Amino acid sequence: MTDAKYGDEQINSAPLTRVLLVHNHYGSSAPSGENRVFETESALLRQRGHDVREFVRSSDGIRSNGAYGLVTGGLATPWNPFAARALRREIREFGPDVVHVHNTFPLLSPSCFRAIGTLAASVLTLHNYRLFCSKGTPFRGGNVCMKCVDDRSAWSAIRHACYRDSRLATLPLAVSVELHRHLGTWTEHVDAFIALSELQRQRMIDGGLPSGHVHVKTNFYPGSPAASPWRGRGRYVVFVGRLTAEKGVEVLLRAWRLWGDAAPELRIVGDGGLRPELERLAGDLPVRFLGQVDLAEAQRQIAQARLLVLPSECFEGSPMAVIEAFAFGTPVAASDLGPLPFIVRHGVNGVVFQPRNHESVYREIRRVWDAPDTLEELGRGARTSFEAHYAENANYRMLMDIYDTATSVSKRR
Repeated sequence: MTDAKYGDEQINSAPLTRVLLVHNHYGSSAPSGENRVFETESALLRQRGHDVREFVRSSDGIRSNGAYGLVTGGLATPWNPFAARALRREIREFGPDVVHVHNTFPLLSPSCFRAIGTLAASVLTLHNYRLFCSKGTPFRGGNVCMKCVDDRSAWSAIRHACYRDSRLATLPLAVSVELHRHLGTWTEHVDAFIALSELQRQRMIDGGLPSGHVHVKTNFYPGSPAASPWRGRGRYVVFVGRLTAEKGVEVLLRAWRLWGDAAPELRIVGDGGLRPELERLAGDLPVRFLGQVDLAEAQRQIAQARLLVLPSECFEGSPMAVIEAFAFGTPVAASDLGPLPFIVRHGVNGVVFQPRNHESVYREIRRVWDAPDTLEELGRGARTSFEAHYAENANYRMLMDIYDTATSVSKRR
């Protein structure tokens, strides 16, 4: 064992591990929490003395090439032999102990895991449900939909045109799901999966992942930022995320409409296809659409707010916005859905409300907003939750345990 000194804390770690991180970045025009997690985990490993190399692709190339790019991306989604060959060369040159994959969609494809083979231990973070859900987010027709997971079949995704409301766009994703189920990619060629919550772990096991290979590790916030002083905060509530149907912003605005003139300012950070419709719905309400901002500004908005609200109508993973809020001592109001009520504990570090119910959103948020001392106490609870569960030291130890387990499994293959 080696002792890695970090900050003021002496941490016992396993012998330094050489790690190859693999990720397909989503387009820069649509900032992603997955990209953020990849970057912060890469930085964490380097800070702890690991030899880290990155093998990455970007979806920007698809978008810039128009229709040709879309066709290329679609064809690459189920199996990309060129990316697999390049990855195998990288592995042979670098000689990693662990290859940790974050996202293969659309340009890398799950062929990555055949490329890794027995050359290194393989780890895959389950940022979403795309292994079994063509859309990635199990949400259809305004409701959570786990049909493809429960049926262990992706064909209903084609029938319902789940990805971008297009059967043609959905087809390569559904083919990928069925192909890799048939080939045993997930049961035979991945040594460890990282689920972001216990609920996600169980649902992915239901879909066919081997239970002994699926481990739970939440996301984390790097470093130890100081909680923002409560008295100096703005009198506003903030939402941070994509402006898409499953994020529930329409319900949030209806709650503000019910609140009326007494409602505090609501700041909406993020962009998406629903923005024009949501701006019309907001009308003369005290709502500000800040659009897409850089990371530092988004975090400043969270740190200075008195409440972060997450009215999701779908299963979230381990939302970075919530972890950032906890790090800055900002309480959270969230939907009572999926893993969120296990992260946001009602009356401890925030409040939960019924999903898709604007009256419940209004009632729960107004109750704490009209009780400033209670809101401040929830802020202290948020910071306590961060220190106990989402700080980087504990997260690093969990990651090392998973790497050790994956290495043991790999050696038995």
